[in-house]
Amino acid sequence: MKVLLVCSGGMSSSMLVRSMENEAKKRGVPLVIESTGSDGIEDKISSYDVLLVAPQVRHRFERLSDVAAKASIPAAVIDRQDYGLMRGDAVLDQVEELLNNHTEG
Repeated sequence: MKVLLVCSGGMSSSMLVRSMENEAKKRGVPLVIESTGSDGIEDKISSYDVLLVAPQVRHRFERLSDVAAKASIPAAVIDRQDYGLMRGDAVLDQVEELLNNHTEG
């Protein structure tokens, strides 16, 4: 699965990415994840399966989710606690749930 994580470009997003990659390895789940700013996602969104938005940029979610919807990709804001505590397992669960709900709908 390929995940695009929109953040404000800080250190915390790279720590969450590592935590998610470690959890994916434990589960035997193939994961490609990239963190990026919100500018220019229209050009890259179609290469991903899921769009996640970091809590610190949740004020941009409406616009970002519209971009994702046009590309038929599910989008969600990461839970603030999961992000702050770097719970890669919980965020990976969120990704899997988004994908499952998207394919069922």
